[in-house]
Amino acid sequence: VCRSNKSPWVCLTCSSVHCGRYVNGHAKKHYEDAQIPMTNHKKTEKQEKVQHTVCMDCSSYSTYCYRCDDFVVNDTKLGLVQKVREHLQNLENSAFTSDRHRKRKLLENSSLNSKLLKVNGSTTALCATGLRNLGNTCFMNAILQSLSNIQQFCCYFKELPAVELRNGKTAGRRTYHTRSQGDNNVSLVEEFRKTLCALWQGSQTAFSPESLFYVVWKIMPNFRGYQQQDAHEFMRYLLDHLHLELQGGFNGVSRSVVLQENSNLSASNKCCINGASTVVTAIFGGILQNEVNCLICGTESRKFDPFLDLSLDIPSQFRNKRTKNQESGPMCTLRDCLRSFTDLEELDETELYMCHKCKKKQKSTKKFWIQKLPKVLCLHLKRFHWTAYLRNKVDTYVEFPLRGLDMKCYLLEPENSGPESCLYDLVAVVVHHGSGVGSGHYTAYAAHEGRWFHFNDSTVTLTDEETVGKAKAYILFYVERQAKPGAEKL
Repeated sequence: VCRSNKSPWVCLTCSSVHCGRYVNGHAKKHYEDAQIPMTNHKKTEKQEKVQHTVCMDCSSYSTYCYRCDDFVVNDTKLGLVQKVREHLQNLENSAFTSDRHRKRKLLENSSLNSKLLKVNGSTTALCATGLRNLGNTCFMNAILQSLSNIQQFCCYFKELPAVELRNGKTAGRRTYHTRSQGDNNVSLVEEFRKTLCALWQGSQTAFSPESLFYVVWKIMPNFRGYQQQDAHEFMRYLLDHLHLELQGGFNGVSRSVVLQENSNLSASNKCCINGASTVVTAIFGGILQNEVNCLICGTESRKFDPFLDLSLDIPSQFRNKRTKNQESGPMCTLRDCLRSFTDLEELDETELYMCHKCKKKQKSTKKFWIQKLPKVLCLHLKRFHWTAYLRNKVDTYVEFPLRGLDMKCYLLEPENSGPESCLYDLVAVVVHHGSGVGSGHYTAYAAHEGRWFHFNDSTVTLTDEETVGKAKAYILFYVERQAKPGAEKL
């Protein structure tokens, strides 16, 4: 109807092809039109079968039911849905499809030129792959693209052996999630692994993370539905659930054993959060020292808190500034935010400290020190603040370094750190565009093999450091700089 070639959905009752729910929704209109003759009749079993309720996404072969308003994967007794999938896969590999793709590539040469890059005099194709937006899932896509460019973290998952959820006749075939398997067989690690493997294979076609999103719905109820979500909140839930699942078994082998066997992740780099160490805590885990002093008797209390990321306030004196070019006075920097986080502060009346010596709540001061820095330092800028009625966004530009972020002055014992162990280089930035947490759009910038890419859902473009540096960062990922033998301190 709309001549769109994006997200074609085929009706499994009459084989009509329409655009899916993520485009113009003509597949849904087809379903609704099929209901009209039924409204004045008593529904019988025969009539139920001609309601055009079930259709299939021709890109991912996942099945959708409009009556359930959800993806479903229950097959018929004869396995007809699986036969449709196999037939579509055969079409993909046919000469007809190859010719069609060849013609399409010739037509798209002009747009493809923007995805080519000259390296050492020769032209190479852009190797990065985008992620399809499944309906306000840009928050997930931006986090996935950022994590995929953290090399040590990404490589660990890509090197894990695949978990085949199906057995018997379907073993070795393409795996699909099925409700009949039950929740116990849903694996976030496996779908995360598959997604990471798909992102750097050089495909010009965007990858659809439906299977991963399905698992997210299953194990993270907060993210069900298609409304906009907070990217930082999603990242924390994702890392926490990956950490929990990695502590379980993997193909009969404890994943903690797999981690211990990895020579790149030594015991000294581990930080335990909620149980045994995993690659999540080995890469992102650091330790804070929380120091509280009673202002009445001077009693000092120290507590060590593990962290996967640091949430930094944008100091109040910078919050009214809107854009980089229109700001008056000093510019807010990442160092200002870090200093605000670690500086000594007096707790207000709502946060009185229970002093064990005074035996009552007293006024006190609080200060954070970093006792152990992580391999990957994740910094979250608190851009969303609750007011009396709504959640406002702080749109202030915060200047951040692309390389050489020095964290030594925030360490509890800086004298025990090596010359390079406190220097960090930027690897990824998540940006929120718009005014509210429940609206707007997320994109990500990330560095891969010395080049910067901008990931905007299915669109991936090459960019430069100057553009990255102008971004109004929401989440920053810094990787610890590796000391080179014999190299002088930068």
